[in-house]
Amino acid sequence: MTQTLFREDGYLAECSATVIALTEHGLVLDRTVFYPLGGGQAGDAGWLLLADGREIAIADTRKGKNEQGKFTDAVCHLPELPGPAASVLDQLLRTGLKPGDKVTARIDWARRHRLMRFHTTTHLLCHLVPQLVNGCSITPDYARLDFNMTDPLDKDALTAGIARLVAAAHPVAVGAISDAELDANPALVKSMSVQPPRGSGQVRTIRIGGEQMIDFQPCGGTHVANTAEIGAVIVTKIEKKSASTRRVVLGWGL
Repeated sequence: MTQTLFREDGYLAECSATVIALTEHGLVLDRTVFYPLGGGQAGDAGWLLLADGREIAIADTRKGKNEQGKFTDAVCHLPELPGPAASVLDQLLRTGLKPGDKVTARIDWARRHRLMRFHTTTHLLCHLVPQLVNGCSITPDYARLDFNMTDPLDKDALTAGIARLVAAAHPVAVGAISDAELDANPALVKSMSVQPPRGSGQVRTIRIGGEQMIDFQPCGGTHVANTAEIGAVIVTKIEKKSASTRRVVLGWGL
């Protein structure tokens, strides 16, 4: 199991950690600031700083899997491979790292911050387009949400709506509700394809807005602390993906 420090503080850029295991899925640490691919948000990239001064570049971060292919509580850090012939485990073994070694895990902060800004913007879109979501992708360069709807959407109107919510400087807060509270309020779940994890007793939530609530839903991703931090984001495209799906694509504005 990996302690996921980013759940409580998305602004942590590095942490000290101990190597737990080297696997075909990547290097597992006892604690990390690296966010693994999930909920539509891309996994973090960055570096592991070793005690002897070396750096290992981390190209991606994924959730661990067991022998049955089910996700575990481990977070796997995937190194940059020198070529297609080298497996992840071979590459890790060549570093000389072993369980028990101490490292510093440092994310690519500029890249993460772009992911945080886009992820928070997708929650603003959920306010502007109050429809269920059946697909999501958040990368450093663009983001998209697929809404389950048939009505047309206006690109300029959505861009203006995002700008208004960004300028209003709404606070963004991490919280939690119980499994029972979520079961009693199923409308809090905006996604049709991904259900928030239950079983631990609590479900992580993101709330945007103070006295005026803009959005409130279960979410495990990383977010900025205030909508003003998002900056200029625009709707670059609206696509009709199917008879019942409208895709909204976000990009960076000037």
